[in-house]
Amino acid sequence: MNVPGRERRRWQGWMLTAWLLLPMGALVALMWGIAGMMTTPKKPFGPPVGAGAGYTGGANAIGNLLAGKPANTDAMPPRPEAQAADGSRGVELGGGSVPAASEPTMVQPESLTQGFILVVEDRARIATQSSPIYIASNLYSNWNPGDPKFMLSPQSDMRWRIELPQPEAWKGGSGPALAFKFTRGTWELEELNDDLTSPGNRTLPKIDASRLAPGEKPVIEVSVAKWGDMRTGFVSDPANKPFEPLTVSGDVRRLKVVDGAAGGAGMTRECLVWLPPGYDDPANAARRYPVLYMHDGQNLFAKHAGVPAEWGLDETAGAMIRSGAIPPVVIVGIPHAGATRIREYLPVNAYPPAGVPAGPDHVAWLMREVKPRVERAFRVETDRAKVGIGGSSLGAAVALYAALEHPDAFGLVYAESLPLNTGDSLAWQGWLNEKVKPGARLPDRVYLGMGGKESGIEPMKRRTNEGYVKLARDLSAKLTEASGGETLAVLVVDEDATHTESAWASRAGTALTVLFGDASAFTVP
Repeated sequence: MNVPGRERRRWQGWMLTAWLLLPMGALVALMWGIAGMMTTPKKPFGPPVGAGAGYTGGANAIGNLLAGKPANTDAMPPRPEAQAADGSRGVELGGGSVPAASEPTMVQPESLTQGFILVVEDRARIATQSSPIYIASNLYSNWNPGDPKFMLSPQSDMRWRIELPQPEAWKGGSGPALAFKFTRGTWELEELNDDLTSPGNRTLPKIDASRLAPGEKPVIEVSVAKWGDMRTGFVSDPANKPFEPLTVSGDVRRLKVVDGAAGGAGMTRECLVWLPPGYDDPANAARRYPVLYMHDGQNLFAKHAGVPAEWGLDETAGAMIRSGAIPPVVIVGIPHAGATRIREYLPVNAYPPAGVPAGPDHVAWLMREVKPRVERAFRVETDRAKVGIGGSSLGAAVALYAALEHPDAFGLVYAESLPLNTGDSLAWQGWLNEKVKPGARLPDRVYLGMGGKESGIEPMKRRTNEGYVKLARDLSAKLTEASGGETLAVLVVDEDATHTESAWASRAGTALTVLFGDASAFTVP
């Protein structure tokens, strides 16, 4: 037996086996080392390497490991999202480097001196460059639904974007919360919920300022579900379309005016001016006409998209002029500013939820812009005895305020459904006690219209309804007494009427007679 040869062959087999296993062992050692480095925190030697490494992690971690550096364990964590009221994505904190912070610093976006960015997803895909999205708010546009300075720009991803600076009200370090809505230029085209109801005002979620680089603007993403013109049976208000004919009786012309109070600040809107029959006849070229300035001008001559009926003043006045019941008069419909109508028409602080009353500013605008503009464009009287001002509800309240503050300008008042029992009735009474008193110059003629069921037909509303009627009676008596009988104050109470355009339309003939016709039937002998 040749033992040495056999041992030599055995030794050679072992060597061959070891040689074959050597690469596998090296691979195991390499993997062991990699695992150790990935589980042992170390500071990186420098910036991540690999194509486009940055904070992307992923495949670039291998590049770091092969370069002898740790994997991208310092990669940026997912960006936080603040939940918006509509459930959409809330906040994206830009794309720059993020400073380290031990704890989040949650702040209101309004407080950032660099401002912020709003990105809007139009889920209905209705907005276009010819019908773009606007932001209407309390801190930027005074609730103007179509301010061109606050029109959003379309992005390539079908979203809309606007960069907003820090609001002026926050320049001192704090201020009121931004309240806002999106529109497509008018309030009839405001944003809606999925169920086509009007949403409340939006506010901004807080953001983590510690995740922003110096000067970086956070991106706040929201979505709009639907728009006003998606409601069933929607009919656009022709008053909002300058080139669309108005369906009216007689000759109604548009007159552009600018600015206003509350939501009207910075707005351009159009008064609707109704001209009496024969206004353009050559024989009347030198004639000047009595004039009636009316609030809520959108619903005087045609049904406005947001209300159930119209006043029908065009038909009523036209018929009365043709019959000789009243002389030819010009009626000027002054449109309200939209969502801030309550504050715009509120003359005194009788309804705190509306905010600071803007009625005085509104009347100052009427005297500064509207009345002179009408007098330049049309042949209307300036004698107070032939100039009236009116409206319904708060429109009536601000009309009465205008007449009491400017007795030389307005001698006639048309007041339907005065809201003297709404909000703080003592505030209303305090104002009237101050203005309607002996020695004050009061209007020549005042028409007061009131329904017996102003607040509703339910039995539980009886005492409230009685309060409205009583306060109107008290005002009528106060005007007569304070003027020594010089003011003709006529109160008409329609016991079954509610607070509607239809009710005001039914009483319009009486009102026009009191103001412009033979009022002897209403005079107490």
